[in-house]
Amino acid sequence: MHRVYAIRPEKDPIKDEEAKGHLEDGTRFRDQSVPFAILMFATASETEIGCRAMSVRILVVDDSAAVRDGLRRLLEDHRDWEVCGEAGNGIEGIEKYRQLHPDLVIVDVSMPLMNGLDASLEILKLSPAIPILLYTSYLTNQLIEVAHKAGIRGTVSKDAMHLVVTGAEALLRGGEFSSPSN
Repeated sequence: MHRVYAIRPEKDPIKDEEAKGHLEDGTRFRDQSVPFAILMFATASETEIGCRAMSVRILVVDDSAAVRDGLRRLLEDHRDWEVCGEAGNGIEGIEKYRQLHPDLVIVDVSMPLMNGLDASLEILKLSPAIPILLYTSYLTNQLIEVAHKAGIRGTVSKDAMHLVVTGAEALLRGGEFSSPSN
């Protein structure tokens, strides 16, 4: 889980009685951490509040360098997201996952050496809660069903590349996502 730390420079929030215990939106802040959010205060600009946000780290596994490059550009346009690694097949994807411990994995299904479905199952054995988004040209209702039964919460057709960000956002919030099948 990511945490963002914010410090209100004009006031000590623990001593400030009007803010003590909760932020303006009702979020508790005694430990000064809020998952997946950057805290904004009316008294300070974003650059002044001294926040340290950890980016969402994403591993992209696809045998096509052009697809990996396109996904990298698409994903890194999203604020606070970074592609921390890439792999060209399922075996390499599992190894990169072990090395990098990303927050999200985007995996093609059809790859050499080990397909994305098998690689995803291995990754889920290592980290059962990791969000995985299958990204494939061969998306069918049957594949969606198999993926969901295996614990893979997201599927997107390569014909709907624009839905990758939407799917990733849903998975990072703990939800599920499936684009329409082919």
